[in-house]
Amino acid sequence: MSFLPPDTPLYSHPLPQIEQWLKDQGCQQDETELHCWRIQRPSWQAELWLDIEQIVVRYVQAGDNGQDIQRSFKYSLSREDIEQAVFSGP
Repeated sequence: MSFLPPDTPLYSHPLPQIEQWLKDQGCQQDETELHCWRIQRPSWQAELWLDIEQIVVRYVQAGDNGQDIQRSFKYSLSREDIEQAVFSGP
């Protein structure tokens, strides 16, 4: 398990550490689109994209009338802030 300090911006870490952190959170990397990740929890599921300047999260069918909810989080946020925002669900 890699350790990312909770108060350090995510952009301060190399990509392999960020990828390991996502795996530690239960995310699975897409085999063909390596920047795409998926996570499934008992009450929600989401797709994550490691974009150039931010992590984009799409919570599948989590909104009113089964619509998707999409949010973006800049890499300048701390690991702890992103973790709380993304993995607490929609």
